[in-house]
Amino acid sequence: MEKIVFTYLLVTIFCAVFGALYEWFSHGVFSYYMIYAFLIPLLGGVIPFYCRLYFQGAFPRRTARRFQHFGISTLTVGSMFCGALEIYGTTNSLTILYFIVGGIFFLLGIFMYFFQKDTEK
Repeated sequence: MEKIVFTYLLVTIFCAVFGALYEWFSHGVFSYYMIYAFLIPLLGGVIPFYCRLYFQGAFPRRTARRFQHFGISTLTVGSMFCGALEIYGTTNSLTILYFIVGGIFFLLGIFMYFFQKDTEK
């Protein structure tokens, strides 16, 4: 469990640093997708898994964790990709698929956690 929290913390820090550097070298152009991309792994990974670790909550099965990880990674990559496109000065209507697929994976992982609890540590 500590490994998952630490990994999400590293991903959060990486996203924050990457977003800051990307914004700095974009010559004054910014995107909220890029600025707030670090919040997805923070709110979706670090905080929930740390709370489960700290409060000794039930740990979801591997399948539920995988879907949650897939959802968080898809949402994070989608946010950074949308931010890069906005900074570049263009848009793409297909980027909405990142948020739809990522949201479905994340919600499916949450749903599986609540209905398939396991005390696996």
